[in-house]
Amino acid sequence: MDVVVEGIVFGESPRWHDGRLWLSDWGAGRVLSLGPGGAPVVEAEVASFPMCIDVLPDGRLLVVSSAGREVLRREDDGTLVRHADLAPSSTKPWNEVTVDARGRAYVNGIGFDFPDEEPGPGLIVLVHPDGRVVPVADDLAFPNGMALTDDGRTLVVAESYAEQLTAFDVADDGTLSGRRVWAATPGDHPDGICPDAAGAVWYADVGNRRCVRVREGGEVLAVVDLDRGAFACALSTGSDPVLYVVAQDWGDPAGAGGPSGRVVAVPVETPGLARW
Repeated sequence: MDVVVEGIVFGESPRWHDGRLWLSDWGAGRVLSLGPGGAPVVEAEVASFPMCIDVLPDGRLLVVSSAGREVLRREDDGTLVRHADLAPSSTKPWNEVTVDARGRAYVNGIGFDFPDEEPGPGLIVLVHPDGRVVPVADDLAFPNGMALTDDGRTLVVAESYAEQLTAFDVADDGTLSGRRVWAATPGDHPDGICPDAAGAVWYADVGNRRCVRVREGGEVLAVVDLDRGAFACALSTGSDPVLYVVAQDWGDPAGAGGPSGRVVAVPVETPGLARW
């Protein structure tokens, strides 16, 4: 296990794109990319906690600003514009996002003000390329990481408070049906997830300080233990694949000891899904 970068205030939402690792630093209000040697490059600045990211097929960055109740899009000149308004669907915190091959984005909201309110039902909306927002799922127990399978026909969602990965069938119009348990994770609260090219899924677990690789049905294939909470993970593509984990101590992100966030890299056998 190699430490790629340290000094992250509160890291989340890693993505592998264009041969680089991209991630959000919620605590610093920045989107970063890591090039060779791990030198971070600031790609965008958005003051929001949470603040998750993904990339459109044409390469433009999407940023979910929970503070603004909106999805932002970074244009080719670096400016950020509103891509979609999420406020009519929910004024509670918005969380993760994943984009399909048609440029549609699934965005989930946790449904309550964590940690001050009692847990409420979360939801998923589908954001069309023209900015239309359509609710497609509800009654989720703290939805976290989301990912589409290689064929784009199944959406997998980490339900942290249900201790499971939940799957939906994806119709041609992007709507969801056929809700089912993809993998039970008893004792674990899956956070960020990433699928691999063999059809398995890695999930990060904050409380148990580890990442776990499971196949559909729940069989555990591999475990990577860490010295701090694992919040999210991403896989590189191609030869010599690497699992990148964003980890930090849970608690005050600006603690007296300084930021505890780091990105670590672990060699694995199976690469991530090749996207755009």
